[in-house]
Amino acid sequence: MEPRSGASVERLMRELGSEISNERRARIVARGGASEYGDPELYARVEEVFRRVLDARDHNALLLPQLLDDEDDYTLQLRLRYASHRRLIGPLLLFIKRTILLPINRWLYEYSLENFRRQQRVNRLLFACIEELAIENARLRQDAAGSAERRRNQPA
Repeated sequence: MEPRSGASVERLMRELGSEISNERRARIVARGGASEYGDPELYARVEEVFRRVLDARDHNALLLPQLLDDEDDYTLQLRLRYASHRRLIGPLLLFIKRTILLPINRWLYEYSLENFRRQQRVNRLLFACIEELAIENARLRQDAAGSAERRRNQPA
């Protein structure tokens, strides 16, 4: 039996990816997704934007987070701090909070931590998608402005 060439494996992988993408598109449309996805070419372009974001970007090197004044505006905070402003009963309350509430909160924190990590990843991916769309929009505007300028400069 002769081994398959790399080209036929690549072709098979492309066909399989295309079939999976078409099935995903059909499911999205059937569930009431965007009616524009009925157009396979448009869906492929949208999917391409998302794939570029997922595959090719360093999600820690995005413009939008740099523009935000404070990282706390978009980063999930997972701090457990206890303080009291009461002078007399404050130390007792802090003792109760640290011995009873802190272990319970720590358990809840650890239980929820994976969800927080997933949400942080989704936030970064959304930032990356927004940036990719902003770049694409800026390119389209540049192209449109260049086309308009060329039309104005053409002899009548």
